[in-house]
Amino acid sequence: MLVCTPSTDSREADTMRKLTFGMNLSLDGYIAAPGGDLGWGVPSDELFQWWSDRVRATGTALYGRKLWETMSSHWPTADQQPGATPAQIEYARRWRDMPKVVFSSTTSTVDWNTRLATGDAVTEITRLKAEDGGPMDIGGATLAAVAMRDGLIDEYAIVTHPVLIGGGTPFFAALDNWVNLTLVETRTFPGGVLLTRYETRR
Repeated sequence: MLVCTPSTDSREADTMRKLTFGMNLSLDGYIAAPGGDLGWGVPSDELFQWWSDRVRATGTALYGRKLWETMSSHWPTADQQPGATPAQIEYARRWRDMPKVVFSSTTSTVDWNTRLATGDAVTEITRLKAEDGGPMDIGGATLAAVAMRDGLIDEYAIVTHPVLIGGGTPFFAALDNWVNLTLVETRTFPGGVLLTRYETRR
């Protein structure tokens, strides 16, 4: 009888930290309209809670410079703003507490449980995936594209809003090879928003 045992590479893949790329995007595939406009993707309370629960479950979040600047300009003090809802207060506190890594060669300082990575992104992400810890999320089109092209992303969480914006920053990068995916979840949110989660088939 032939017995097949997993290769070392397979065993190593099983112990690696999971890396997910999840963003809101338009039906035509963009995560931001020209000029970085995100006004088309305002979440319902239910969707906002889903994103908040993801932050709570994330071991480490990886940000590119632009997304870091967007997030850090608002969420560190969002729970202190007049009229902040309980959900916004909860999200702000979870976001501050979540360990974060910002990949940038131009940013000089970061705060709120965050550290700066200035070296090669692929090398650093590969090292982080091999460390002990909870699942990781990656955000920012440029940084995610680097990880996508190098086969480092294990899951795509795509939150599609029923709007066509005609251009802007695309969710998916240009790839040299096909990436086969397995659908693991679908869920609908108010306003016709659709979540689809796909795992990378290795």
